[in-house]
Amino acid sequence: MSRVKRGTISMKRRRNVLKAAKGFRFGRSTKEREAKVALRKAGTHAFAHRKDKKADFRKLWTVNINAGVRAHGMSYSVFIKNLKTKNILLNRKMLATLAEEHPTVFTEVVQAVA
Repeated sequence: MSRVKRGTISMKRRRNVLKAAKGFRFGRSTKEREAKVALRKAGTHAFAHRKDKKADFRKLWTVNINAGVRAHGMSYSVFIKNLKTKNILLNRKMLATLAEEHPTVFTEVVQAVA
C-alpha cells in the first residue's frame, strides 16, 4: 500500500485561521491558539455591534426629526402620535432624510399632520 502523508487539512485550517486574524496585534496574528480566541471574541463583538448600529441610527433619526419638528412649534412625540392617527405611513429614516435634505417637503408633511 502507498504511503499517505497527513496534515493537509490541519494545515489548511491553521492557514485559514491565521489569514482571518491578519492585522491583529501581538501574538494574536501569528499563534493559532491566540488567533482562534481573538476571532471568536471579534465575531461576538461584531454581532453585538451590528445590533447596536441599528439602535444608534434610530436615535439619530429621532434627533433629526425632533429638530425639524421643533422649528414648526411641535414636539417629536406629538408629531409621531399625529402621524399614526392620520395613518401617514412614513418611517423614521424617511422622515429624518426629509427633515435634513428636503425641508420644504418636510414642512408639507408637518402641515398635513397638524
